[in-house]
Amino acid sequence: MALDNTSQSLHAETLVKIAEDAGRQIPPVWPLSSSVAVNPYLGQSTQSLAATGQMLSRISTARVTMPRSWYQQQIMDGQITDTDLAGALAACSHGIKPETTEVLKLAAKGSEKTRAPLPTVADLAAEQTGFDWPGFVAERTGAWAGGYFDAGQAMWHAPKDTGTWAAWRAWATADLSPQIMGLTTFRAHVRATPLAAQDAIAQACAILGLSETACASYFHQLLLGLGGWSQVARYELWKAELAGTTDTTLTDMLAIALTWEAALFKAFKAKLENTWFAVQLTHAEPAQITEAFVIDEILQEAGERAHQRQIAGKFSPRTAAKTGRMALQAAFCIDVRSEVFRRALENTDTGIQTLGFAGFFGLAVKHNACGSDVDELRLPVLLNPGLSSAETGTDADAARADNQSRWLARAERAWGRFRQAAVSCFACVEATGPYYAARLVSDGLGQSARTAPGMQSACPQPDMDTGAQISAAAAILQAMSLTDGFAPVVLLCGHGAETSNNPHASGLQCGACGGYSGEVNARLLAGILNRADVRAGLVSHGISIPQDTVFVAGLHNTTTDDVAVYWQDIDLSVYAPDKAQTEAWLKLASQSARSERMPALPGAGSHSDIHTRAQNWAETRPEWGLAGCRAFVAAPRSQTGADSFDGQVFLHEYDHHKDAGAGYGVLELILTAPVVVASWISLQYYGSSVSPDVFGSGNKLLHNVTGGIGVVEGNGGMLRTGLPLQSVHDGETLRHEPLRLSVYVAAPQEAVTAILEKHPQVRALFDNRWLHLFVLSDDGQVTDRYSGDLTWTKEHVG
Repeated sequence: MALDNTSQSLHAETLVKIAEDAGRQIPPVWPLSSSVAVNPYLGQSTQSLAATGQMLSRISTARVTMPRSWYQQQIMDGQITDTDLAGALAACSHGIKPETTEVLKLAAKGSEKTRAPLPTVADLAAEQTGFDWPGFVAERTGAWAGGYFDAGQAMWHAPKDTGTWAAWRAWATADLSPQIMGLTTFRAHVRATPLAAQDAIAQACAILGLSETACASYFHQLLLGLGGWSQVARYELWKAELAGTTDTTLTDMLAIALTWEAALFKAFKAKLENTWFAVQLTHAEPAQITEAFVIDEILQEAGERAHQRQIAGKFSPRTAAKTGRMALQAAFCIDVRSEVFRRALENTDTGIQTLGFAGFFGLAVKHNACGSDVDELRLPVLLNPGLSSAETGTDADAARADNQSRWLARAERAWGRFRQAAVSCFACVEATGPYYAARLVSDGLGQSARTAPGMQSACPQPDMDTGAQISAAAAILQAMSLTDGFAPVVLLCGHGAETSNNPHASGLQCGACGGYSGEVNARLLAGILNRADVRAGLVSHGISIPQDTVFVAGLHNTTTDDVAVYWQDIDLSVYAPDKAQTEAWLKLASQSARSERMPALPGAGSHSDIHTRAQNWAETRPEWGLAGCRAFVAAPRSQTGADSFDGQVFLHEYDHHKDAGAGYGVLELILTAPVVVASWISLQYYGSSVSPDVFGSGNKLLHNVTGGIGVVEGNGGMLRTGLPLQSVHDGETLRHEPLRLSVYVAAPQEAVTAILEKHPQVRALFDNRWLHLFVLSDDGQVTDRYSGDLTWTKEHVG
């Protein structure tokens, strides 16, 4: 059967528009140095779970739910009840769905059909020739992309000034590997491609005989097949659009993938032409949701309803504020790991109050560390920086420290180049072997010096004017629901993670701080709130801070549960905080939190083991990160502090009574920023658990860092993104139960509805059940469940 060359008439502009739309189906990925959790289903937020599963099953091996046996086991164990199944079945809006829960139970018991994605041209060529063309294309693409996207790891850098497509085209015309493997016409084919990527896309589509209706699905498949490299390109587009510009790297990457497909098609056309024509026809057909995917979606929601019942029973009625002044108030990031420490700290003394707030503390900071000109974007990735800061002040000591750090960094870079250079690397081993033996032993035994990050104070550059500081301070304190009743000591505690030999270390840092630790933002805010002129200005905003109240920054090490307090930032001639008592409380809380976490950490039998794990080069699980996250709560602490949430819930302080007069502006901020960031975290863990082969980064033991931007498994191939297997699995079972996040808001239902109506992109997450939404009453009852399309169901989850 001959191919229909309808694509000959397709304009390049039309194809580029389809390519751009396909590119937006791909999630971005941040570099290892500042990695943040990303929702792998970001491009499918306007679709349901069943529709996403159906679509992805045509073009990849990705799953969107666990195997049926997973839910069957929970039904047998009594965790998923008939009530959960009935509720999920009734809430399902798909026309094709089982009629009864008994049908659901039978489906859970049954075996699943094997779901094979549509083959690419490379897959078809492999079937016909017996050679692994998909693996070869992945290896050659990775070999080029690792150098092109390199972020400082390589000593010799690939040129980037010509653009992505031009850079690859020049590289591919000189690469003899395809010719050696039998694709003898490849270099000539590349030389014959147009100089512009959009024209190359049109040429490849003409060779492949693609129709316009088939392109969207096929383009998405090819981009998804590029693995993390397409996500790196999507990140470039994300950065550009955040800055108000655009970027073509993603469509250039598609042109590369299409060029490989076209070259393989031309080489093996006679053997695969008819099969490829049938594949095209399937790509051109809309993906119709089948009952199998609807059943999967219902079973997943039934499992989530089971957990929602457990959470609903942990809320308490709202109570009035405690009489008398608190001795210590401590604000922590809403990160689920903070919930354990907050509970431990509160239990040490009745005079301690804790709060939850986004870990960047309302300051979107572009920061330069001591001796560095690298811009560290310590802010949620949804935002642009609004403040610059540096770790050096204007005094002589700070300038001397900055200068010394720069010289040390230059010396280290020079030494690194000497060790890695083609000639001197051999002499380096011979000359410095004994020194490195001692260092290896020292580091391997965890004997290296340990210091808290950021010993120099952070200063705005340039300094903010007083009016701007007053406005920022008022907005932040109102968002924290901390506008009165200030304690003598208010601790603003960011968080970070101490690990060793861990390429994914930044993924354990603060997601609200762009994959960095949170001490910079905490120290900047503490400095602002300690200024006398700022406090004087806050009075006009209805906020009166006592003269003896001092704000001090801290850093919670989530790996060891130690807290470092930056007392050196405080002017002790003005303030006299009870340092000894504060440190004693923090120490007791650290011990309690470690004791609670210890049983879940493989091989941790004592407090000292936890500290040792943080510096153990061979430790694949220094901590569990945010594994287990399942809910987000915006409510007063009095409604969440009576029970344990087991380190599985994001807790944001929120008082709707204080917010009502401002038109629920704080609630709007919570639903459009922290909730969205939390959903990215939750869905990254979800995707890495249900589909580790596509949305996870694989086995840490096989990882090699490439380009300083990501990891590959083994010695090459496609970039792997998402969470390593060891971050969600303990070797025997999953440690993260894949659940879509449940969001509980203690606020009037009408206020929540108005915000969803105002923000359609946020609403889409709830309408399509990527998130569940509930309203919590002042008496601690879950009274309303969001049903979609701005409607609610009155019910008690419990």
